[in-house]
Amino acid sequence: MGPQIIVFIVIIATLFLFIYGRLRYDFVALLGLIVLTITGVVSPETSFLGFSHPAIITVASVLVISSALIKTGLVDRIVRVINRGSDKIYMKIMSLMLITALLSGFMNNVGALALILPIAMTIAKQNKISPSQLLMPVAFASLLGGMTTGIGTPPNLIISTYRIQAGYSAFPFFSFTPVGLSLTLLGILFTTLIGWRLIPRRDPENIKDIFKLEDYLSELVVNDKCSIDGMKLKDFYKNYRIDINVLSIIRDGYRIISPGGDQQLLRGDILIVKALSSDLTDLVTKTCLDLKGARKDKLVLKSDLKSDEIALVEVVLREDSPLVGRTAIETKLRNRYNANLVAVSRKGISSVERLKHFRFHTGDVLLLQIPKTSIQYAYTKMRCLPLAERGVDINTESSKRDQYLALGIFILSILASSFGLLPVQVSFSFAAVLLVILNVITAREFYDAIEWPTIVMLGSLFALGSALQSSGASDTIAAGLMNMSGILSPALMLVLIMIITMSLTNLISSSATTILMGPIAISVASSLGVSPDPLLMAVGVAASSAFLTPIAHQSNLLVMGPGGYKFTDYWKLGLPLSLITLLIGTPLILWIWPL
Repeated sequence: MGPQIIVFIVIIATLFLFIYGRLRYDFVALLGLIVLTITGVVSPETSFLGFSHPAIITVASVLVISSALIKTGLVDRIVRVINRGSDKIYMKIMSLMLITALLSGFMNNVGALALILPIAMTIAKQNKISPSQLLMPVAFASLLGGMTTGIGTPPNLIISTYRIQAGYSAFPFFSFTPVGLSLTLLGILFTTLIGWRLIPRRDPENIKDIFKLEDYLSELVVNDKCSIDGMKLKDFYKNYRIDINVLSIIRDGYRIISPGGDQQLLRGDILIVKALSSDLTDLVTKTCLDLKGARKDKLVLKSDLKSDEIALVEVVLREDSPLVGRTAIETKLRNRYNANLVAVSRKGISSVERLKHFRFHTGDVLLLQIPKTSIQYAYTKMRCLPLAERGVDINTESSKRDQYLALGIFILSILASSFGLLPVQVSFSFAAVLLVILNVITAREFYDAIEWPTIVMLGSLFALGSALQSSGASDTIAAGLMNMSGILSPALMLVLIMIITMSLTNLISSSATTILMGPIAISVASSLGVSPDPLLMAVGVAASSAFLTPIAHQSNLLVMGPGGYKFTDYWKLGLPLSLITLLIGTPLILWIWPL
């Protein structure tokens, strides 16, 4: 079997597995790399060279720098200052999109979304606006903003390195700005004036209404004759083996929120428990607990679920969360993250019962009880985004020092790469290391900030991109496209490449699409005898235009649960934005980057 045939089989199988979604994307890419190595298409000596690719180093460095900017509270301060404005919904959408796009141009897309998401939720609740009208525009703004700079999104970094392979220097840092900024401003203007009206409206709900906790919460009293007096809560669970969750204990007027396993049960305690009616009946029958009156119909106050020490938080799971695909028991949620799971909402449908065996998915919204001292630790380790606005203490002297250091180092790294003093991968990796040396972030925070599944996927896919070129497969595809050159001008060939790239990026990741389409764009340019720059730019812009489906980009998926969106909601705003990108982006690219 020839190398080209093997490469095409691996590409088709990889695309199928990406779309199928049962196997995580990083393992799909790694599996493709291993198959190419075993079959001899890629030599063992070069199979893992992709992990030293400049784009990999730059992506990892940007993730670290983004994390440092978030940690210091600098971006929170900027966001709060800029966010003051009119109460009109279209002005709220415009301000949120502008802030998100600005941040996304200089940091990781999901990092920008992580900062704006809780603020957008707060604005929605305070102004009685449906979250669905704000969250999709914010997610799309994070994609649009990424087009504007050389580090805004991985596709820009990847096509820049393909330009080097074509015999040119890397794209300068702000070479993406004319086209990217124009499309970003047009996209924001369209969404603000017209697009937000195309988004289905979901009625805003507060935490308690979303999860309908009152249907499952009851008060039980430990009576004076109870044999469980003095028993630890973990022993209580073990002895009776009934699926309940004790959310709080009221003892002599004092509330013990989210009690741990070593908490003792005493006579007179009032237990706030979450359980199904059948389990509740079973519990009352087997124990000496008394049901205090009727079921609590909307009488449980938030004060019964949170306190000065324990927070009740809503979070959404990221694609790289260690919880995805596992249950609360398998992840040891209570012991490992010090978090008590109260409820889960998936695509607007809440689940409160049998949560110990509930298998988590990306985009699930979790209602958790977490000690306030552990909140940031839990957010980092669980790889989740909070949906409640965070308060960050930015008044201490050391915190201000960290803010100035982080911003200064970031600006210097941009200037160093913009003026050609250092390659972008060197300047940004140097900046990331400096943040650790100067104690802005710790060594652990450095490694926690890097999205390792993304790094593994990119490093593995670069081998596939190399195989596409070395086997001649990219030339074969280009030759197939060249058969249409008799009826299509070079400009229309560019449009065709953009359409193919847009179609792929809405089914698989933008990075994977760029790695596959980059070599093809170079081969087509060579066959046409034109500059590869406009075709590479077309691939970069189209790969970032992942507006049609929730699976197209992690930003889209993360707002699906909180916004209550359906799969088919995305194209209603995404299709007009894609057409704007295609119809306006094509002449802009050809004007700034002539063939």
